[in-house]
Amino acid sequence: MPLEILGPLVVLGIAGIALLLHRLGLTAPRHFRSEDDVRRAWAREFPNTPPQDILMSSDAKAALILLGNRAGLTWCFGDDTVSRLLRDHETTITPSGLRIDLPDFGAPQVEITLTTADLAKWQEAMNSL
Repeated sequence: MPLEILGPLVVLGIAGIALLLHRLGLTAPRHFRSEDDVRRAWAREFPNTPPQDILMSSDAKAALILLGNRAGLTWCFGDDTVSRLLRDHETTITPSGLRIDLPDFGAPQVEITLTTADLAKWQEAMNSL
C-alpha cells in the first residue's frame, strides 16, 4: 500500500479509536467509589497490613490509611492507584488542601484536595501517630 494512503489511514484510525474510547467514558480519571475500593487498592500493595480506619479526600482521589501506630496513603494515578507507607514525610498545607512530600523517587509528592473540615481530621489523625 502506498505511503500516501497508509499514513492518513493510520492517523485517522488512531484518532477514531481515541474518540471512541472517550465517548464510551473509558478515559475518565479514576475515583474511589467507597472505602472497600480503597481497601482493595491498599491490599494490592500491602496485603499483610489491613487498614484500621480510612479517611477519604474531598475529591475521592486519595485516602489516608490508619494502621494503628503508623499511617499510609493511597491515591489515584490515572486509571490506577498508588499506595505508600508514610515514613519520613513532610506535610504542607496548600490552598486546596495538603501536599505530602515523600522520600520516594517514584512518587516524590502528592497533592490532596481537602475541605477545611477534612483537613482538620487528616491533621489530627497524622499528629496522633
